[in-house]
Amino acid sequence: MNKLLDEVLKKIKPSKEEISKVNIILDNIVNKIKISKAKVELGGSGAKDTWLSNTNDIDVYVKFDFKNYNNKDISSILEKSLKNNFKIIRLHGSRDYFQLKQKGFTIEVIPILNIKKVSEAKNITDISPFHVKFVKKHKKGDQIRLVKSFCKAQDCYGAESYIRGFSGYVLEILTVKYGNFNSFIKNVSKWKDKQYIGNKDLIKKLNKSKKESPLILIDPVDPNRNAASALNIENYNKLIKASKSYIKKPSIKHFEKKEFSLDLLKNKYKNKKLVILEVDPLKGKKDVVGAKLLKTLNYIAMKLKSNDFKLSKYDWAWNEKAIFYYILDKKSLSKNKEHKGPPIKNIVAIENFRKKWKNYKIKNKYAYVIIKRKFIDPEKFIKYLIKNDKHIKDMVKLVKFK
Repeated sequence: MNKLLDEVLKKIKPSKEEISKVNIILDNIVNKIKISKAKVELGGSGAKDTWLSNTNDIDVYVKFDFKNYNNKDISSILEKSLKNNFKIIRLHGSRDYFQLKQKGFTIEVIPILNIKKVSEAKNITDISPFHVKFVKKHKKGDQIRLVKSFCKAQDCYGAESYIRGFSGYVLEILTVKYGNFNSFIKNVSKWKDKQYIGNKDLIKKLNKSKKESPLILIDPVDPNRNAASALNIENYNKLIKASKSYIKKPSIKHFEKKEFSLDLLKNKYKNKKLVILEVDPLKGKKDVVGAKLLKTLNYIAMKLKSNDFKLSKYDWAWNEKAIFYYILDKKSLSKNKEHKGPPIKNIVAIENFRKKWKNYKIKNKYAYVIIKRKFIDPEKFIKYLIKNDKHIKDMVKLVKFK
């Protein structure tokens, strides 16, 4: 490993203090969950030894004996036990799981069936320990950390529906396949518009919906699954571009995420109309809340475009509150606009248009009428939407101008 990667690893590898904290939290949970024939253990990247420093999320698996709990509501059984000792939030998923806070960490306690083979799984989460076993077997922890850190810096990490990037498990599989970070970067830089990784016969057997992503990656644990099915083309291309950039000129900056800055944004677009909104999300599961924020961002953009505002770019950043921004032309819209009607050969439609618009005219064999715009300023239009649009009110808690 070269000096640059050694330097990165020193920053991203969890310290002894961090590891000790996680072990103390885990021991506390293990000792307080009392369920017959259920085993509590660390899961996710913590169990795989692929987690990054300053990551405050911990996955804990509660593995219920398959024979005794096969047809039982293990989520409700776990909830009853957790409520005796912890303040918890029940999160809804394909199988409900639980969230609690301790010592600055967010812990997700996940009920799963303790199965001996993948085919016994009743839920996708039942397969999680097999993922752990696969990754641990190859002992690529530090190389995986480098890959994850690189992808985080490029803002293409995370398979949540509002991100649709590379999941931690996908990056673990790819690092195992390619062997190390440098090989990963070299291979990714050569990816084409559509990349297939895995047995060709297994790829052919995947149903159509599993082959829509730009990367088809056969899960080594569950060969009937494309592990990268959540990935979108934007994040796929981001990683390819970043890999090429790294090969051309390796730098520590490739591992440092650019923090969102309103000042930089305002300076960059000082010659444009910049509309910035601060958005309070609803409470709930982060993936669901994030998806609603993204839908609201896109909905406002769609409304701006449909009302003839020239929108050149829009994006968002999200920590506790979300920031939406829209880049538009500085010039206001004209007070009037041309409203196009039906072709003159369509006699019935023209008659209906005439009844509604008495002063219509003809141009290029189409009817049209000049009408007054309701809004010529994008800020006033967005204010109107925030106040009156039920769709926005249903998706987020509060929207205000920043």
